[in-house]
Amino acid sequence: MSRVTATRRSRARSSPSRNASGTSAQVIEAIQVLPKGIHPMAAFRTIVSLLGCLDPQQEDNSAEANRAKAVRMTAQFATIVAAQHRVNEGKPVVAPDLSLGHAANYLYMLNGEPGDEMSVRTLDTTLNLYAEHELNASTFAVRVVVGTNSDLHSAIVAGIGALKGPAHGGAADDSIALIKDIGNVENVKPWVDQAFAERRLIPGFGHRVYKTGDARTPHLRNMCRELAKRSKTKDASWVEIALATEDYVRSMKRLVANVDLYAAAALYYLDFPLHLFTNFVASARIVGWSANAMEQFAKNRIIRPRLKYVGPRALTFVPLDQR
Repeated sequence: MSRVTATRRSRARSSPSRNASGTSAQVIEAIQVLPKGIHPMAAFRTIVSLLGCLDPQQEDNSAEANRAKAVRMTAQFATIVAAQHRVNEGKPVVAPDLSLGHAANYLYMLNGEPGDEMSVRTLDTTLNLYAEHELNASTFAVRVVVGTNSDLHSAIVAGIGALKGPAHGGAADDSIALIKDIGNVENVKPWVDQAFAERRLIPGFGHRVYKTGDARTPHLRNMCRELAKRSKTKDASWVEIALATEDYVRSMKRLVANVDLYAAAALYYLDFPLHLFTNFVASARIVGWSANAMEQFAKNRIIRPRLKYVGPRALTFVPLDQR
């Protein structure tokens, strides 16, 4: 089992989320023993379920207990994603530094060294932009589970299961594939033209809610430009491809870029492991999921939609032995 490094800075400032960021040896061991090559979100879903089993307040659905669990999970999710990356790389897991804020600690646990001010601000912004997004599929899944008076961890696991789907959170991974597949700015027009000719969806574009523009996108677009200028090791073409693709797709189909397109570039410039993009989204969305869950708990009623039968009617019954 990889050793958990105990490096911490001098004196920790008091903060509930900082103090909750540590995970038990059992969690780290579980990350290490899960089969190699499984979907990163499948591993994440399993680890969060284990968190619930280890939480002494798991079955306590009081407002106070749920708030405490939400704070713990917000901190622990970043620790788990960072540990997943370190284990995957065969490196020792980095223990949280309690003197750092949430975003700074996230980068520290990922890379083993503090990020600069611009990197921390970009990650903090990205976390905030993904934290809440109204009643999307995963948030609805969370509220449905809470509606049964189940526990908070079970509801969050349901949200993770929904977010894993390629039509929801998993779509973020496709934005990375788009930039890699296009490869260079000169290839943007032929790549997009071929995608349109084949009636393929363009990852990172369009949205079920935002029809005229994703208000989250400009923040990351500007930060990506700055990160590309500052980076000495990363390919500046990542943001150039994203910018050129956004311009061309908008001119051709009036489709707007959504937050995933520039989040992919931002995480690339932050040395974030791109195969954990959806796990990152979960580590941000835990805030919104928890808020929705606590709101549901506060005035709870089981969510029970009805189905309307639209199949054939007036059918003749045929006994089983005559079928």
